[in-house]
Amino acid sequence: MENLHFSQLIFAQAKKYGDKVAMYHREKLTDVWSKISWTTYAAKVSSIAKGLVELGVVEHQRVAQFSQNKAENLMIDFALYANRAVMVPLYATSTVPQVEFIINDAEIEIIFVGDQHQYNVALEVRQNSNFLRQIIVFDKKVVFADNTNTMYFDEFLQIGEKSSRHFEVEHRQNEATESDLACILYTSGTTGNPKGVMLPHSCFNEAMRIHTLRLTTITEKDTSIAFLPLSHVFERTWCYYCIFKGATIYINQNPTEIQQTIKDVRPTLMCAVPRFWEKVYAGVQDNLSKYSPLMLGVVTWAVAIGKKYNVNHLRIGKQPDIFLQLEYRIADKFVFSKLKHTLGIENANMLPTAGARLSDEITLFFRSIGVPIVYGYGLTESTATVTCFEYQGYEIGTVGSIIPDLQVKIGEENEILLKGKTIFPGYYNNPEANKQAFTEDGWFKTGDAGYLKGNSIVLTERIKDLFKTSNGKYIAPQEIETKLGLDKYIDYVAVIGDERNFVTAIIVPSLPAIEDYAKKNHIAYDHIDELLKSKAIMDFMKVRIAEQQKGMANYELIKRFILIKKSFAIDSGELTNTLKIRRAVIMQKYKIQIDEMYAQ
Repeated sequence: MENLHFSQLIFAQAKKYGDKVAMYHREKLTDVWSKISWTTYAAKVSSIAKGLVELGVVEHQRVAQFSQNKAENLMIDFALYANRAVMVPLYATSTVPQVEFIINDAEIEIIFVGDQHQYNVALEVRQNSNFLRQIIVFDKKVVFADNTNTMYFDEFLQIGEKSSRHFEVEHRQNEATESDLACILYTSGTTGNPKGVMLPHSCFNEAMRIHTLRLTTITEKDTSIAFLPLSHVFERTWCYYCIFKGATIYINQNPTEIQQTIKDVRPTLMCAVPRFWEKVYAGVQDNLSKYSPLMLGVVTWAVAIGKKYNVNHLRIGKQPDIFLQLEYRIADKFVFSKLKHTLGIENANMLPTAGARLSDEITLFFRSIGVPIVYGYGLTESTATVTCFEYQGYEIGTVGSIIPDLQVKIGEENEILLKGKTIFPGYYNNPEANKQAFTEDGWFKTGDAGYLKGNSIVLTERIKDLFKTSNGKYIAPQEIETKLGLDKYIDYVAVIGDERNFVTAIIVPSLPAIEDYAKKNHIAYDHIDELLKSKAIMDFMKVRIAEQQKGMANYELIKRFILIKKSFAIDSGELTNTLKIRRAVIMQKYKIQIDEMYAQ
């Protein structure tokens, strides 16, 4: 289809699809799914767009959303685009300092919030902000502490429905251009302050075009679950693509409900981070461990047949012989189909996964049993996809082949460099970060190291200081280490968590301070090793760490740690000459202890 500007897209889709369902949503797991047709979707977008005009929103003004996944999120997006305004999403779990920074940096005057927690955070920020004036609340159960410039979304919607400002909206739609800024998506920075990635409409337009070239099987008949946060570029861009293709979206509001949601919906499409598939794989392996030797033998045989059929033949475009086809049908009927039905993915057409490293073992297993995981790599700065598996020819061990019409080359330190129409023009209000992000000749520096294998990318390591948990959350370890280093009981700390499902730390305590605390609190011990492992000291340090991490997001919090008596040193390689920690050396030296923390 024609690549319409997002300011016009919903209205064009409403004309095309009419009463066809665009989205389903529900508040609680026990609720019945509510339908939103394309016609209703367009009407809501129109009302919201007029309501925004009534509130004084002007072209290029920035408006924030701060909630769990909701159908209203995607309505507000396109209402903003119809007004040539800019959408700024915030993670639902963001803390007061995080929200405050973004509100002030982007000069946000209006914020849409979800539940009581988000309302309370927004209210606290508004009390100290020179910019934030209006709070609009989705959940009607939220109790207002201050009614000033605060309303429920239903009240706001009524303002838009009664408004006659549609001519102003139409004028703005007609004036909209590809160079207009669509979103500012804030990502974590190494100094603790997030960076606002500016994505103009041209980036999204190009993303729609090149994904259509690559993903040829996605149609208006598909159904997708919005499981990942819509504040993340992966899920948001994917939902835009589903809207662009006319596919139906089910909005999953609570991430903890996803396993049941999948079984209820049985989707053909769903984005996920590798951690999701790690959990599924662990569950499968746990069940297999309970099988009798005979049944385990049957499953082992079936997976081997699946690998021959799907990976050794279909993956490379080779036709399986009649005997292999027969064996695969048997394996699928008695093993694979039952497993996929239990998981709720028997209808899967494509299951994109990205955001962290997915092990080759897990990729191979699911591909062997016919689960179409499409592994990929991308960044907020590249409007999501840089590479992904193709239908045929994908190679396990890579993150897939380069998306059409995107340029990739390998720079110094094997850094992956990018150029193309989906690459962002820069960070909002941050000239220093922009200088560091691009080479002199305009290539974006991803901060990731790797190499090209044909037209595919193999990732090797992360150059930039940021790391990601296996849930796809960015962590700035230096920020955490700096905060903890302020505590008098801590000399050094090394934060661990890259590709792991939570954050841990190796801490060098101030031994004199710890021993003094033990003496004052009558904690008996025979030697220092015993003291550092004692429950009293570990509990005390938990409190100290929690105190220093106040105001940080839940996924940044240290969940487990160990105390070591030997300090990091330059001569033993843990510290640089400028006394910065060498994380790779520490992780190698304390590998056993680190693995134990994650195995507990």
